[in-house]
Amino acid sequence: MTTIEDRLETFLGKAVGDLGAAASAVLVSIGDELGLYAELAKQPCSVEELARRTDTNERYLREWLANQAASGYVDFDEPNDKYHLNEEQAICLADPEGPVDLPGAYQIIRDLFAVRDRAVENFRSGEGMEWGEHHPCLFEGTERFFRAGYHANLLTSWLPALDGVVEKLAAGGRAADVGCGHGASTILMAQAFPDSQFVGIDYHRPSIDTARDRAATSGVNNATFEVADATSYQGNGFDLIAFFDCLHDMADPVGAARHARATLKSDGHCLLVEPFANDNVADNFNPVGRLFYAASSLICVPVSLARRGPALGAQAGERRLKDVMVDGGGFTQFRRAAQTPFNLIFEARP
Repeated sequence: MTTIEDRLETFLGKAVGDLGAAASAVLVSIGDELGLYAELAKQPCSVEELARRTDTNERYLREWLANQAASGYVDFDEPNDKYHLNEEQAICLADPEGPVDLPGAYQIIRDLFAVRDRAVENFRSGEGMEWGEHHPCLFEGTERFFRAGYHANLLTSWLPALDGVVEKLAAGGRAADVGCGHGASTILMAQAFPDSQFVGIDYHRPSIDTARDRAATSGVNNATFEVADATSYQGNGFDLIAFFDCLHDMADPVGAARHARATLKSDGHCLLVEPFANDNVADNFNPVGRLFYAASSLICVPVSLARRGPALGAQAGERRLKDVMVDGGGFTQFRRAAQTPFNLIFEARP
């Protein structure tokens, strides 16, 4: 049996690690913005060389590099007094087209501290906070972090896991991306299926403006973007309606499911991508659940409560989502089609 001193030492070791991670979060954001990771991914650098190549101050870089090496985010070659990113670090920190964009996630963390005082008020009052009331870094960070997951999985795994969707889109179908944000998922699908027509839908006008700019820059001409609510957007006869990491945020997820059901073709498909969560709350007491409950407390639940929604939260779980889609939304078929360590992917059919 361990003594209280042993347990205290173990707990404090974990707490100090968490405190160091929290204090280092802003340094990750700085490294991303100044191009420090990108330069370290090219070749090993001394402090002086990195300062020269990034036009930054050597004294500040010395502290930043030591912090990053202590964090395990940068490798240090002590005999040569040089720092660099190894392959796995570079994939996560310096490759915007890679499978994980960690600096994008840290932009989301910046917003959580920005809304801290408002969150204290909400915890007391039970009020909410609209998506559009957050700092713009949340919108940018969400696009970056989720776009990486879409690039890694959407075309190679998630769409092929749906029964016949790829064939329909390849032949020329119609699809709606509800809650599209900056349009990363919409544009990716439009590029992959040029004979199909895609519409991205979001109630946040600045996000739709950005999505239109992103589409124009990408040269996509088979995707349009509309400002509309998830329960009232126009159009019908869709082959595919997708909800990417957004249904749990909504004020009326059942209404969104019903509207999707009503606007789909009789043989259409609804793709629901949600944060990974087990139905039993204690089964989510792990690093992924910890991250998602934090985001849920400060982003997802407040967005839904702002419009008196049910606040499903980022850890809704399969059972509750099935209730929304089948019992509430009117779909007759619902199945888990795929999963990743961060996402559950469902297919609902009329």
